[in-house]
Amino acid sequence: MASLTCTASDLVPLLSSSSSTNATALASFLCTRFSTISDQLSDATHAIDNTYLLFSAYLVFAMQLGFAMLCAGSVRAKNTMNIMLTNVLDAAAGALSYYLFGFAFAFGSPSNGFIGRHFFGLKTYPSPSGDYSFFLYQWAFAIAAAGITSGSIAERTQFVAYLIYSSFLTGFVYPIVSHWFWSGDGWASATRSENLLFGSGVIDFAGSGVVHMVGGIAGLWGALIEGPRLGRFDRAGRSVALRGHSASLVVLGTFLLWFGWYGFNPGSFLTIAKGYGGGGGYYGQWSAIGRTAVTTTMAGCTAALTTLFSKRLLVGHWNVIDVCNGLLGGFAAITSGCSVVEPWAAIICGFVAAWVLIGFNILASKLKYDDPLEAAQLHGGCGAWGLLFTGLFATEAYVNEVYPGRPGRPYGLFMGGGGKLLGAQLIQILVIAGWVTATMGPLFYVLHKMKLLRISENDETAGMDLTRHGGFAYAYHDEEDLSLTPGFMMTKIEPTNGSPSEGQTSPSNV
Repeated sequence: MASLTCTASDLVPLLSSSSSTNATALASFLCTRFSTISDQLSDATHAIDNTYLLFSAYLVFAMQLGFAMLCAGSVRAKNTMNIMLTNVLDAAAGALSYYLFGFAFAFGSPSNGFIGRHFFGLKTYPSPSGDYSFFLYQWAFAIAAAGITSGSIAERTQFVAYLIYSSFLTGFVYPIVSHWFWSGDGWASATRSENLLFGSGVIDFAGSGVVHMVGGIAGLWGALIEGPRLGRFDRAGRSVALRGHSASLVVLGTFLLWFGWYGFNPGSFLTIAKGYGGGGGYYGQWSAIGRTAVTTTMAGCTAALTTLFSKRLLVGHWNVIDVCNGLLGGFAAITSGCSVVEPWAAIICGFVAAWVLIGFNILASKLKYDDPLEAAQLHGGCGAWGLLFTGLFATEAYVNEVYPGRPGRPYGLFMGGGGKLLGAQLIQILVIAGWVTATMGPLFYVLHKMKLLRISENDETAGMDLTRHGGFAYAYHDEEDLSLTPGFMMTKIEPTNGSPSEGQTSPSNV
């Protein structure tokens, strides 16, 4: 801390009452004590910031459990074990690929604007640019993108395909995108020291594009190349609902994801012990972190309520699964601008995100596109809307706080900041869509041609838990549920004063 540094020559004139020798010795002693205090405060700041980042990484990693529960509840019971295993695989395979290659491609500084080139296998790490906590946090983000993709291709994908695509996505495709938009060397990063794109760089604070669009578009290509699940559309092309087997797991997964999002968005500040301005006081980065948690909450809750009432008007009933997906769509959208918008703007973000999700789901049904978790629509569509939203509603004061050092930086179009930021956000959408299409699309196509992508019709009909994983996750009776058969009818039993006649069965004995 500069305010606590000193030299003996600075203090000697202030100690003129003592002899020259004593004054110099006393000044040196005092400066040594000031330096010790300064070092201790600096160490404490690093410890606080690293603890905060580690805690945020743990929250983001807990989202993997949320993904697992959400996926499990959204598929049929006969594929429960398979989808949960793929979620474990995303974390495990993603850890090795991100450790060996991904982190270096993303944040290996110094580097060029396209790809990182240091820290392979965390060699020469930690460094002045980051500590182990930063690696762990970024790994948790990388496996989140892979988890999104696994939902799009659920219930019909071979296990080996998961291994291949998950490693490739976390080790190469996703890290390149995160380097472009998050690394200080990235060509479109808002933290770049010079030559900012449109004088602004892309503001994608926690990854509406970097995480959600990447995972959503990768899943889109996987589901398109595989085709819909058996029975998803009848011979006339009409949509047939293949409902997940457990709304309880969907709700559990949604709440776990909601909880983890407080590490996903506020944690993206990376540090917390930082003041704004030199005067001290109650307001600082800790306040911006709290505001980010509030905007995240407002967007998700608004999207959930909008979905609830919109679907009630469209289909005639209240559907908890739709509400959960709407909530997550609001979170995916606000992730880009959560740190630079006002809470009232987050409400607008969530409201529009709900309709984006509903619209894309209607379009997917008409195009006979099958995504069991609506992952491409939710993460890809709502993520793209979130980037546009940031270009429209980012405020000048918050942009300058979160991305300091460049006065006059562009901000939201609707907030009076011109269209430069919105232009940068549009470029990010196009670049991510093009990059993921150019990499993941061919990968899925090659796997398809090699017959490594989709399971056989017999396996799909029987369920992968039985044919690929040695047994079911738990006992279930989907096919034996009489309430699902056309001939089953609930009947009303009228009370009777007499005892049942011979040959009749008492209701109490049924």
